[in-house]
Amino acid sequence: MPTAIVTGATGITGTAVCQALIKAPEYTEIYTLSRFQKVSEHPKVKHAILDLQSSAEEMSKSLSHIPPVTHIYFCAYLANPDEGEASRINGSMLSNFLEALIKSGRTRELKRFSLTCGLKQYGVHQGQPKNPMREDDEDSLFWLEQEDRPPNFYYTQQRILEKYTADHHNKWTWVVTYPQDVIGFARGNFMNLATSIGLYCAVSKELEGSKLVFPGNKFNYLAFNGWTSARLHADFCLWAGKSPDANNQRFNVINGDTQSWQDLWPRMAARFGCNIPGNMFPAGDEFKAYPGYVGSHTKLHPRPPIAEVAEKIGLKEEFKEPSELFCQIDLEKWAQRPEVIKAWGALRDRYKLDQTAWDGATWGFVGFLLGRNYSCVASMSKARKLGWTGYADTWDEFEHTFQELEKAKMLPPLPT
Repeated sequence: MPTAIVTGATGITGTAVCQALIKAPEYTEIYTLSRFQKVSEHPKVKHAILDLQSSAEEMSKSLSHIPPVTHIYFCAYLANPDEGEASRINGSMLSNFLEALIKSGRTRELKRFSLTCGLKQYGVHQGQPKNPMREDDEDSLFWLEQEDRPPNFYYTQQRILEKYTADHHNKWTWVVTYPQDVIGFARGNFMNLATSIGLYCAVSKELEGSKLVFPGNKFNYLAFNGWTSARLHADFCLWAGKSPDANNQRFNVINGDTQSWQDLWPRMAARFGCNIPGNMFPAGDEFKAYPGYVGSHTKLHPRPPIAEVAEKIGLKEEFKEPSELFCQIDLEKWAQRPEVIKAWGALRDRYKLDQTAWDGATWGFVGFLLGRNYSCVASMSKARKLGWTGYADTWDEFEHTFQELEKAKMLPPLPT
């Protein structure tokens, strides 16, 4: 019977993987590893404290009471604004963990090692990618490693995993997943798209006029993007864990519907009882802040990723300027406005909400997602051709996550 280890078990993707494993009758034991609290009280789940920043020797001691498992789901990562440092830290975490597993004999029965990465694989944080993003794109797009580009910790981790697998005679196989803008819930984890957007909507309802202004820009509002349900991603990981066609393969994992804020934002407004202004984007200057607010404007890498194939796709003279991030409302500054702080305080006190949800809101991350001036669409063809049929409706996943956040007292209940 299969057994599993899940690292990063308190994060959004790790929590969802744990829940999927609990529901899967074939899995008899699940060992969750994190620096903090246990994820679940379910009898199948056993928890161990593990610091992935410690040495392989120290980690092997923490793993000593865990029997060999058949599947490992590595969902942990540590954010760092310095790309080189992020690569060093996350590479070291994975290599030390693999070394600890081998030293302690925990790979003796291992069949599949699943590593969660993301669409930074395609350089979406550096600018406009070639759409749709595909796992079989040429190396110049799939591995953006030109001399002037920053390191990418996903590349570092994938190469570490491949090397350890090969060095140990391919006794196990690996799978790498690339989710996009994950929608999900994890108690105590606030690096969450839905939490920050939900807080923005709830406070906007509380403010005079209840206007819900899209903080990003008009291009982004009309652009097409994909999202990934944490629950769907977890189901995919379990599917890939037992599918022989997934051996040593990389996969995009998105919901399956191509969505746009022009569709989602009015639904947000209706759900939270807000009003959308009739003319939400000021006319004239495309980098003009919304009246009465402060905007933000940032240029990304000098060459967007699509520039690497510009000539091949017949656009040689295009993409010579960097992609840009522009938000007509800078959310980090918005959250510091006196009337916003007062409105949040009123909601918090009225509904006994968790102050740490507000303190941990990732306004900068949401600003990046809403402020891009390019679409991000990933293809699911590879997984579909191999038999994956999973699908999630993006709005349904936002709704489900908002409800979980309300139950956890991280968002107020819906207005009546």
